[in-house]
Amino acid sequence: MSKTKEIKAPKWEIKDRRYYLLHGKEPLTYTLNSKNSLRHPLLYFNEEVGEQQELRYATNQNSPLVKDQKGEVTLGHIIFEDGVLAVSKQKQNLQKLLSLYHPKKNIIYSEWEADVVAEDELDDINIQLDAMMAAKEMDIDHAEAVLRVEVGSSVSSLSSKELKRDILLMAKKNPKAFLEIASDDNVGLRNIGIRAVEQNILKLAQDQRTFHWASNDRKLMTIPFDENPYSALAAWFKTDEGVQVFKTIKKKLQ
Repeated sequence: MSKTKEIKAPKWEIKDRRYYLLHGKEPLTYTLNSKNSLRHPLLYFNEEVGEQQELRYATNQNSPLVKDQKGEVTLGHIIFEDGVLAVSKQKQNLQKLLSLYHPKKNIIYSEWEADVVAEDELDDINIQLDAMMAAKEMDIDHAEAVLRVEVGSSVSSLSSKELKRDILLMAKKNPKAFLEIASDDNVGLRNIGIRAVEQNILKLAQDQRTFHWASNDRKLMTIPFDENPYSALAAWFKTDEGVQVFKTIKKKLQ
């Protein structure tokens, strides 16, 4: 007869612990709920017995579970300062309340774990490296198109060196957004359309509903309702009719 493999609960480590508020919040002080009340419930659902158990931070008790607390209790406050709360290993009751039982863990705050933080930081570094490498290898026309999304029409006045510098800074500052924009096929097409209007090759009507040739005012396309003119033009460049216009524009662009 085979033996059933025993599943052991993770070992609780006695150590100093740090907790931090999520979503980048760093107020001077933030008080976390430390006792159960009708207005602010503080309960833990024990799956083994299938019931809610009341929680309370009492500085003179060993357990944060009210059912395990004996005699008179001294209530304590849970206060984060500048978004951080350090709890020494001597305060096991508070650590267990925050690490094991409190329902706001990973919603309002989280526990600082060096390996998890290191993994997140490594991911961020790799993304930044990917973005910087893509920016470094990007040709000038594509760099101008991507940078135009960030800075608008002022990109037209930048020199090649300024474009290269600013595209690298953009990749370093916000690598995820940079990679998304850089991989968008329509970014380059939109940039061609904008440059064509700036150089008076195309003309966008005042009501922003149609594009025309600037030379003879012949209408090229009508912009669908509630659509960005240059996004619509980029999509139109991919049609059979638009491809020919696109090729003509590229030849005329300076």
